[in-house]
Amino acid sequence: MASAASFKTPKGVRVRSCGSSAGSPVTIPASPFMKKLGCGTGVNVYLMNRVGKLNSSPWAVKKINSKCAAKQLTVYQKRLNEEAKVLKGINHPNIVGFRAFATAKDGSTNIEKVALHVARGLQYLHNEKRLLHGDMKSCNVVIKGNFETVKICDVGVSLQLDENMRVADPQAEYIGTEPWKPKEALEEGEITDKADIFAYGLTLWEMMTLAMPHLEMLEDSDEDEEEDSMEVSFDEDSYYERLGTRPPLDTEALGSSYQRMVELFCLCTEEDPKKRPSAAQVVQALESNALLEETPCEVIVID
Repeated sequence: MASAASFKTPKGVRVRSCGSSAGSPVTIPASPFMKKLGCGTGVNVYLMNRVGKLNSSPWAVKKINSKCAAKQLTVYQKRLNEEAKVLKGINHPNIVGFRAFATAKDGSTNIEKVALHVARGLQYLHNEKRLLHGDMKSCNVVIKGNFETVKICDVGVSLQLDENMRVADPQAEYIGTEPWKPKEALEEGEITDKADIFAYGLTLWEMMTLAMPHLEMLEDSDEDEEEDSMEVSFDEDSYYERLGTRPPLDTEALGSSYQRMVELFCLCTEEDPKKRPSAAQVVQALESNALLEETPCEVIVID
């Protein structure tokens, strides 16, 4: 066990309250990008792993619940302000250390931005180049900096489409990646541009859940378990039954700001490809309301 001396609260941490011009010392991820640890009256607590910080401990983030009543928002903001002031003056090895008090914005805007740019890329492939990407997933989307640029990559298994948006060569094989495959690809049905749309819908799901579709049973496993026990815990029959279907999504945890992305995800993951929108229709829908209202909220960061 580490000695008490190794757990020290750092001095000189800057504090930012709502409306302050001071810069935040940390960047707080959107709630869906963090693991929820618990909740209290009007607040949720999340685990924030500091990516890129070697041997650094994770932080806990206390954040106002996005579903709290508007009339209570001021009360919870005041409570967080007061708690931050108390924590800042505490330095003891048996009490959590204060790291920051910051204003963080909801992450749905970034997800919508990625969704729009990827849809534009698919629209270009489908309508102008008559190409089916054939392997849409988050691994094949690259993002520069703070969402400055979003690009689709890896067209190595793309297929030519005809004027009716069907795969032109009836002998051509849809490769894809198993968890993102639509029913028609799994059951040797007719492949159209809508196969990309299904995988695109699951890519939206990935961004909202930070998980791989249909592989929840693997992610729930203890990382320290031995390989043999992990193999036993993997329900192969259940996994194959889920392929080509819409994975569950905790919409309540996401909150109302993700409603448009949830609706788009549901439309794109219809099992019947004829019910899915085209890439052009997705672009039109997203561009019609591209500017979203970003509601900031206070958070306390501790470890």
